[in-house]
Amino acid sequence: MELSIDTVGEQSSVAVSDQGRVLTEINWESGRRHTPSLTPMIDFVCRQTGNAEIVRQELEAVFVDVGPGAYGGIRSGMAAAEGLAVALDLQCVGVGRFELEAYQHVASGLAAAIHRAARSTWAWQIFWGPLDRWRELGPPGTGAEFELLRALGDARRFVGRAGVICGEPERLDEDAAASVRDAGWTFAPPSLNVRRAGVLAELGWRKLQAGQGVPPAALEPLYLREPAIGPQSPQ
Repeated sequence: MELSIDTVGEQSSVAVSDQGRVLTEINWESGRRHTPSLTPMIDFVCRQTGNAEIVRQELEAVFVDVGPGAYGGIRSGMAAAEGLAVALDLQCVGVGRFELEAYQHVASGLAAAIHRAARSTWAWQIFWGPLDRWRELGPPGTGAEFELLRALGDARRFVGRAGVICGEPERLDEDAAASVRDAGWTFAPPSLNVRRAGVLAELGWRKLQAGQGVPPAALEPLYLREPAIGPQSPQ
């Protein structure tokens, strides 16, 4: 069995799976209180699956969303994953937020996960299928709205058609949204823009089988900008 943890946003999710197939999953509004709510939810999902102690002893891997997202949320999920993996001598698989969101649309063949990163800045990453050859078209990008639109245009030309935009497509301004739709892109509905630990379980299992499991100390968070905490540059 495997445990999946996603706490990078204000909605969190954990799941227990068997070879990537979800046995039990729970999603909740954690807000910014990721740390105090996470351990009780892990305990709950283990109890719902069966005897909590037996479930823990049968875990073979831990999958965790490594961001980008809220710094506290990323660190909370990674700390829990690392702690369990060290205690139980398990491998870990870290999966990025953008890929988790895009993977829900793998059947479309082309999926772009986009998010408003700051007042006038966007963050995105674009993925391409089919399932047996699912891969990123490039690393995560950040920039102004016109740079996002340019990246979408490049992806469309590379693949030969448009695909699905997920994440936060509703935050595009009206002119940009109209331009994207005119180019053939489809906006994912809100129900398919919610990250679920069940999706992490399936994708994490695929990566584990592909040899991408790592020891817990090798997990790395994905930040698109430096945290505002920690050592600061001298003024």
